[in-house]
Amino acid sequence: MNRIAVIGIGRLGLCFALNLERIGYHVIGIDLNQDYIDELNAKSFKSFEPDLESYLNKSTKFKASIDFNLVLEETIEMIFCVVPTPSLQDGSFSHEYIDNVANLILQSPKPKNRKHLIIACTTMPGYCDLLAERLEEHNYSVNYNPEFIAQGTIIRDQQNPDQILIGEGSELATEHLRTIYGKMCDSNPQIHVMSRKSAEITKLATNCFLTMKISFANSIGDLAITNGGEPEKILKAIGADSRIGGKYLNYGFGFGGPCFPRDNKALVAFASHLNQEIPLSKATIEVNSKHLDFQLNELIKENRKEYIFDSVTYKKGTDIIEESQQLLLAAKLVDAGKKVIVKNSEAIRGIIESKYPNYFTFT
Repeated sequence: MNRIAVIGIGRLGLCFALNLERIGYHVIGIDLNQDYIDELNAKSFKSFEPDLESYLNKSTKFKASIDFNLVLEETIEMIFCVVPTPSLQDGSFSHEYIDNVANLILQSPKPKNRKHLIIACTTMPGYCDLLAERLEEHNYSVNYNPEFIAQGTIIRDQQNPDQILIGEGSELATEHLRTIYGKMCDSNPQIHVMSRKSAEITKLATNCFLTMKISFANSIGDLAITNGGEPEKILKAIGADSRIGGKYLNYGFGFGGPCFPRDNKALVAFASHLNQEIPLSKATIEVNSKHLDFQLNELIKENRKEYIFDSVTYKKGTDIIEESQQLLLAAKLVDAGKKVIVKNSEAIRGIIESKYPNYFTFT
C-alpha cells in the first residue's frame, strides 16, 4: 500500500496529503477548483500555514487533480475524505459534501479489492454508520479518523498528536492507519479504537471540553479583575493542580475560529435530537459572549484616544477571521465611537474589510 488518495485538499487536507507524501506515499489529492489545482501542481500556491509551502515545493510524489476517477484505481486502497461539513441553522452539520463523494463512489464500478473510505472531517454522531450501510455492498468500508489540530500549526500538530482516534469500520483499515501514523508521528500518541459513533461523540466532546475550560478561565479572570485580583497568577495556580492542568487555562480573548464554536453548537444539537441536554456546552457559549461584553466595557472605561490591535484574526499566526472574538471586539469599539487601529494587516486587509467595510485604520 504505497498509494493513497485525499479527497478535499483545502488547508487541512493539503497539509495531511503533504505529510503523507513526506513519509513516502504517492498521494493523489482531489479538489474541484482547477485554478487551485494548477497552482498546487505548479508549486506556486501561497499560504499563511507554516511549513505548507515548503512541504509543497519539496514534494515529488504528490499530484493534485479534479479527476475523481483517479481515486478509483485498484492500486489505491485508502481514501481519506477531508471535505467541509458546514453548520446548519440548528447547529448540526451538513454532510452534503461527503454524500456527494459517496454518490460518485456508488456511480463507479464496484472495485474487485476492498477499499477503505476514511472520514477525517467532523460529522454528527451516527452519520458514519449510515454512510457505511450505503457503501457496504459496493465493497467499501467506512472508518472515522478525525484530526485534532489547530490552524497555524496544522503540519506540526499532525506530526505530534496526543492521540489518534479511530472509529473502526474495518480491522484492516485500522491496521493501515496504525502503520501510517507510526510513520508520520514524531510523538508517541495513544491510539483509541472504538465504534464509529463513539468516535464521533469523542471528537465533539473533546473540543467542547476545551472551550469549557477557556470560558471558565475567562470567567475567573473577569471576576478577579472586578475585585482587584490577579487573573494570570490565579489561573496559573489553579492549573498547577495535576487534576486540572494549565493548558487552555489562560486569561484572554474568548474562543473562536472554524471549529470550537460550531462543535459546541453541534453537541447541543445532537443532544437535543435525543431529547437530552448538555447544559455545560450551552453555558460555555453564553459565557463566551458575556466575556466579550466584559472586555468591551473594560476597554471603554479606559477611554483611550485610540485602540490598537496587533491582530484581529481568531488567533495570531492565521488569516482566519471566522468567529474571531478579537475582530468582534474591535468592531464593537468602533460602534461605540472609538478609533481602532489594526496593525500588520496588509495581507488580510481585504478579508477584514469584506466583513467590516470602513471600520478600521490599518497600519
